[in-house]
Amino acid sequence: MKQILETEKAERSTYVATMGYFDGVHLGHQYLLSQLRACADSKGKPTLVVTFDNHPRTVLSGKPMPLLTTTQEKLLLLERQSVDACALLHFTHEMAQMSAKEFMQKILVDWLGVDTLVVGYDHRFGHNRSEGFDDYVRYGKEMGLSIEPAEALRLNGGESVCSSRIRECLSEGSIDKANEYLSRPYFMTGTVVEGRQVGRTIGYPTANLMLDDASKLVPKDGVYAVRVVVNDVHAYNAIMNIGTRPTLNDGRGRTIEIHLLDFSGSLYGARMRVEFIGFIRDERKFDNFEQLKHQISIDKADAIKIFR
Repeated sequence: MKQILETEKAERSTYVATMGYFDGVHLGHQYLLSQLRACADSKGKPTLVVTFDNHPRTVLSGKPMPLLTTTQEKLLLLERQSVDACALLHFTHEMAQMSAKEFMQKILVDWLGVDTLVVGYDHRFGHNRSEGFDDYVRYGKEMGLSIEPAEALRLNGGESVCSSRIRECLSEGSIDKANEYLSRPYFMTGTVVEGRQVGRTIGYPTANLMLDDASKLVPKDGVYAVRVVVNDVHAYNAIMNIGTRPTLNDGRGRTIEIHLLDFSGSLYGARMRVEFIGFIRDERKFDNFEQLKHQISIDKADAIKIFR
């Protein structure tokens, strides 16, 4: 997938494009991209996705937005959807003040050489959110930019798919539903760092994971069945605990600890990709380590059932 740099300028009428943040590149995004591909193929032109390396809502609200995908993860997932090119913009307060017409002319037409823009009928952009699809069509005619409507994906029962709903599912521990919306397991990546090694003393050694990106959404506290890929080579089934370890009460704050099934050895410094397969239970406090050890054995058995 070609990435268009700010120093480049495409020729006029080069691309058929769509735009958005595309957090998660979920089923709804995939449906939009399939329509983009169909439109581009009918015109014999390459596809272009216009997106951002920072979430517009974070800039406008000043509050960090928990993300389903980091920028690099998003670009990789877009490439897997057979997108030909991507323009990665940095959203600023100055950009937020641009009108839709100004954005279309300066960014889409003059810089990126967009021939056709595929956009959802209810999609809004530009500082004046009262403008909509009919306005974009009118502006497009003035600047030689064709505007094509995209249908929204509706699942059985009319259910729609959006990034905010997936975030809600993960925050509730509804892993199955989140994975359904994503069409893949939700995942996080990071590096194994040294911990207190308490798990080793009760027969369940754990790897403490430090995430690559602090903006990545971490699902609700609890115990999960996960699949772990170590150093992009070896895959293991595992159980993972997210939370504050209330039984230990060691003041470490929120941690991510992973116990790999059928593994022995050191993992310090290893790279890990953790895929969420299922939610097992909420985190809770036990009276002693023996109760905790017994519960972990139950968690392990429940995880094995999920994997099967």
